[in-house]
Amino acid sequence: MDINIPDVKAEVEAAFAGYEKALMANDVDGLQALFWNSAHTIRYGIGENLHGYDEIGAFRAARSPIGLARTTSRTVITTFGRDFATASTLFQRPALPGKVGRQMQTWARMPDGWRVVAAHVSVIDLP
Repeated sequence: MDINIPDVKAEVEAAFAGYEKALMANDVDGLQALFWNSAHTIRYGIGENLHGYDEIGAFRAARSPIGLARTTSRTVITTFGRDFATASTLFQRPALPGKVGRQMQTWARMPDGWRVVAAHVSVIDLP
């Protein structure tokens, strides 16, 4: 299996950048468009366990846009073949002093483009 085929990695990096842009703008529709529209999609968040595209969308629509600003670091995107990838990043938010967030996403190429099929977000104390 080929790891990090340059054009595939560039596609996933662009999709990940689109996710980050939508997150910072609290663009619920844009965020939702990047998730696989399936009951099989999972997103485990800081305070929620979301099973399925509809639960994820309902959470995003109800969430306050306050305190979403963040900076990311140590982002690692790895592609496996042409249709599967992982994206991991650390983040810090002014609203969470002394904490570091961790985000991991599993991306799959679907007929309509790259989509997050599973995601996990957690926050821990800074080391």
